[in-house]
Amino acid sequence: MLLPVQRVTGVQGDLDAELAFALKERGPGVHWVLPSELDEALQRSPALETRTHDLPVDIFFAGEVRRIGDPLFGDLRRLGAVANSELALLPIQATLEPFPGGGGAVRLWAALLDVRTANVLWFGIVEGDPGPEGDPKPLASAVDALARKLLGPGSTR
Repeated sequence: MLLPVQRVTGVQGDLDAELAFALKERGPGVHWVLPSELDEALQRSPALETRTHDLPVDIFFAGEVRRIGDPLFGDLRRLGAVANSELALLPIQATLEPFPGGGGAVRLWAALLDVRTANVLWFGIVEGDPGPEGDPKPLASAVDALARKLLGPGSTR
């Protein structure tokens, strides 16, 4: 399952849509449960008392994380049960790293988690190509860099 980007600073555009597109294009054999599908499932199951946005991700800024705990683990465990998913891609943060003279590059932090065991299977930070302000290239190249990191260098495009 793919969760929405939890924190966004300075990045323009629809990160969740761009990420979903890049992952589906690069890994057509992977069935992604998208954030909108997760939100719809949660609306049908209000007793679960979980969410997809504003998850407690501060642990990833404190140091190396090999295993997550509650409350994040509980939220992801319940989401995994609703989505029938064992893995979760958690985009933790997206920031625009400004360049002198304007524009910049988009940097993404993400973690791949096993929602049954709470293990962090992969954590990484990727950065896209720089571009001028308002250009979609920095965002598109950053999500493509994350998709390549997760699904390999081969492309179906």
